[in-house]
Amino acid sequence: MSIRPAARRILTSPSRLEAARVAEILRRETVGGALLLVAAVGALIWANSPAAASYFSLRNMPFGPSALHLHLTVGAWAADGLLAIFFFVAGLELKREFVAGDLRDPRRAAIPVCAAAGGVIVPALIYVAINLGNEGAARGLAIPTATDIAFALAVLAIVGSDLPPGLRTFLLTLAVVDDLIAITLIALFYTDSLSVLPLLGALVPLAAFAFLVQRRVRSWWLLLPLAVATWGLVHASGIHATVAGVLLGFCVPVLRSAAAGGPDAGPGLAEHFEHRLRPISSAIAVPVFAFLSAGVAVGGVSGLGDSLRDRVAIGIVLALVVGKTLGIFGATFLVSTLTRAELDEDLGWPDVLGLAMIGGIGFTVSLLIGELAFGVGSVADGHAKVGVLAGSLVAALLAAILLRRRNRAHSRSGDAGAG
Repeated sequence: MSIRPAARRILTSPSRLEAARVAEILRRETVGGALLLVAAVGALIWANSPAAASYFSLRNMPFGPSALHLHLTVGAWAADGLLAIFFFVAGLELKREFVAGDLRDPRRAAIPVCAAAGGVIVPALIYVAINLGNEGAARGLAIPTATDIAFALAVLAIVGSDLPPGLRTFLLTLAVVDDLIAITLIALFYTDSLSVLPLLGALVPLAAFAFLVQRRVRSWWLLLPLAVATWGLVHASGIHATVAGVLLGFCVPVLRSAAAGGPDAGPGLAEHFEHRLRPISSAIAVPVFAFLSAGVAVGGVSGLGDSLRDRVAIGIVLALVVGKTLGIFGATFLVSTLTRAELDEDLGWPDVLGLAMIGGIGFTVSLLIGELAFGVGSVADGHAKVGVLAGSLVAALLAAILLRRRNRAHSRSGDAGAG
């Protein structure tokens, strides 16, 4: 009898090891960014192919229980459901930064927080200036305010092997604060109608979830139903359901439990959940959303030209490429000049300029806000998607060129210092 469990462990251990290897690969920033890019390109190809009707039929196919207000299209399930996983992980990152990361120290947090604010305000102003008098376009002012963490970190990982570690920390902190601002904008400005009763009802499973995780309960069969109930009730309230993901993430403790054994008790639940869910977020949730959201029929070269001539698209491209750069770099310069806050000593202003450019990669959250602002499938939404894709691509290319040169410069200086 004792041999069988051992034999079972021997038989299952290779598959577990293989699964662990796959999960570790999916946690890499370059892999997540590559999957996101492949999904977006695949969607664009299919949406502009002779089989385009099947793509839009798939995206618009409804399913789910109507009684629970969950009879949604496949695209809506991706935006409201799968992205909740992404925002749950973002909520974990946010709380970790505020409790144990750079945002805990006001002096260290001042520059990236102000840089994130500048990277939201300036792009919004540029978008509004371009679309003055363009009826209905004002709803899209938040589209170019978001920075895509997955894409931005992937670009940085590809071109920046010798860049200072402080640059990645700066970008991650900036993007985390950027996400918090974007989530707040979604909750405040893209809620058309609010049902108070479901929103109050969501507090019950949310409180139960918080009670259990604060006591370090990890049992998925307890936590998952509570998380789904919270998500469903927030969705029924009219607030975008991804907000539920952030609220659930905020409930998870970051620090180790002193009662469970002091400093040797292991990492907090936030790190545990983030480690488990990041592969699902980067390999499934975000790429599937991108695949179902990025597909827009541009109508060939002439149609693409028409989209890019629309003021919504022009405003988004300029806001991402120019506005993000000016906002992030300008705010960083002003704060470091006018206050006692200081940049990492290894960072030069050209590094900050490259980081500001990379902040113009909007993509995931920008596509989501575009759908919320203009409605999935509308002409304005199509033009907004073209603007997001074009602006993000230009921002990524410009940032890659500058940061590649900075990478070579840091590499030479490192070799000289070693010599």
